[in-house]
Amino acid sequence: MMSGTRPPRILILSNPDKPDVASALERLAAFAQPRAELVGTVPSLDVSSAIAARPDRIVVLGGDGTLIGVARSLGATQFPLIGVNMGKLGFLAEFSLDELCAQFDRVMTDDACVSRRLTLEVTLTSQRAQHALPAINDCVIQMGPPFRMIALDVYIDGERLTHLRGDGLAVCTPTGSTAHSLSAGGPVMAAELRAIGITPLNAHSLTHRPIVVGPDAVIEVRPVAVNSGSSVIVDGQAAMPLHEGDILRIRRFPADFLLVRNPSRSPWDNLVRKLHWGRSP
Repeated sequence: MMSGTRPPRILILSNPDKPDVASALERLAAFAQPRAELVGTVPSLDVSSAIAARPDRIVVLGGDGTLIGVARSLGATQFPLIGVNMGKLGFLAEFSLDELCAQFDRVMTDDACVSRRLTLEVTLTSQRAQHALPAINDCVIQMGPPFRMIALDVYIDGERLTHLRGDGLAVCTPTGSTAHSLSAGGPVMAAELRAIGITPLNAHSLTHRPIVVGPDAVIEVRPVAVNSGSSVIVDGQAAMPLHEGDILRIRRFPADFLLVRNPSRSPWDNLVRKLHWGRSP
């Protein structure tokens, strides 16, 4: 529990591309002002102010993609994020503006509402350069144009696991297990599980199936044959070209993704409500 000697320090970030976000930002700021120390209202997704202000909570007005982008931009300096859904699905951005206002005091001060989630560090090394990014959801190797099958050698902790031919590979966090990996037949993992999922994409073999490895596993992918448009996509947002001879290494990132959950919903509620899991057609 946060100290009761001072009000919570809150920063509000907003996605200016979302409709009605300006009025939502104004309304939330007016509501929060007498209840918290408002260290900033930023009509953009610039996280530099967050790192300087050291807030107890960051409220993000946007959608799931906005929330993921902010978390990735924070890097190793993570703060608890509250997602107010101004987008479509609202799987991670669990709050409406009305819900946040109704539960404001609790979610701003009760650390029991904060879900700690494993994230990934994605490092692509080529002859040209080395690029490293954190991943909140997943790292996906995509075949790209001209859309011929690609071939990948996959290693876990230095041991060769398989030679994979197909459309690509998804490596996901438990948070990201309900994203690209799920569409490719991967398992749904509990969000706070310490594990990493590996899911082949349309493998040219019936024996290639998704697997789940421990949180300390180091996954290495070496492209043997790729297309001119093959790429590594992080969280569906950041793309890096992939070439034969490159080395892609994926491991646990040192900082967890801190997501403030809606206390009026169970951890599995969104799976049923948003993704319609287990419902009859």
